Amino acid sequence: MARNEEKAQSTLSRFRAAVNSIANGPAVTRPYLATECHDGTECEKWRRQILKEISKKVSQIQNSALGEFRIRDLNDEINRLLREKGHWQDRIVELGGPNYWKIGMFLK
Repeated sequence: MARNEEKAQSTLSRFRAAVNSIANGPAVTRPYLATECHDGTECEKWRRQILKEISKKVSQIQNSALGEFRIRDLNDEINRLLREKGHWQDRIVELGGPNYWKIGMFLK
């Protein structure tokens, strides 16, 4: 009997997800290359998104209960995000925005 309830919840959740996607518009994903973005404010939005992802992963990596392999994976993901953040910072400078390399702690 619980199976029918589970089906109803699944259908309801799919319906709610469809309604939300229609109301919010299509999901916008970050461009693969920073050079595909031609607006400085949009570049800064993607940079901020990367910074949020980095901070989440740094807080996860500080968990002492994680295994060695998960820590290595998180470290690789953080390094990839830092490299990507650098690409976005370079693109922001190309578009005439602030130079985060001079402002921030990390030098190029």
